[in-house]
Amino acid sequence: MTTRTALTRPTARIRSGIEPLPDPPRQPDMMEQFPGILAFAATLGPRFRNRRDVFIGSGGYLWKTSEDGDGPYPDGVFVAEVEDPNQFIRRNGYVISEVGKPPDLVLEVGSRSTGRRDYTVKREIYADYEVGEYWRFDPSGGEYHDAPLAADRLVNGKYEPIEIVSEPDDRHWGYSEALGLEIWWDEGRLRFRDSVTGEFLRTPEESEEAADLAQTARLAAETRIADMESEIRRLRGE
Repeated sequence: MTTRTALTRPTARIRSGIEPLPDPPRQPDMMEQFPGILAFAATLGPRFRNRRDVFIGSGGYLWKTSEDGDGPYPDGVFVAEVEDPNQFIRRNGYVISEVGKPPDLVLEVGSRSTGRRDYTVKREIYADYEVGEYWRFDPSGGEYHDAPLAADRLVNGKYEPIEIVSEPDDRHWGYSEALGLEIWWDEGRLRFRDSVTGEFLRTPEESEEAADLAQTARLAAETRIADMESEIRRLRGE
């Protein structure tokens, strides 16, 4: 985890009337990116739900200062050790000078219209912004990016590649120090794994399926108990 830095107190200024940042334009092939963006927010959200100093989001501009007027709008942003994560929602984006620190991690999901820019221009931008880790996930398996999964970590002001392990079954993963998790390219899906337990974090679909199975098991158990009680009453002649 990134070491805590001294923070300014931007929340008072934001509450006192600073205008929200403009909405970024929509990409023509955003639907292609949506599963990866959803997996980032919906899978990591439950993992960090007890952390009141963590923000996980996407879709807003990332600016160095409020005077920038333009900038990238990452598909995923993770930042920890901030005083008021809700400030990013009110601001409709992330202004580094107001927060006092850059994001700990930024993710870009590849698409036809954005892919090449993700691993060229944006890599330079995020290094200049001093984003701790920059991850690139390509659901196509490398058609849009230069690899299915790639990442860099800021070391002494410069990006150095994070090791990506390629498994024999054509799955790829690397370890994120910012998240304390492994990030996986798994059959075109973005997944996260706890390296201590070896368990993958549940995707939104898996969480829903688990809830359905639990409900089914509960109803089956209740039915079984009712049948047993009925049989006991019959044997007692009640």
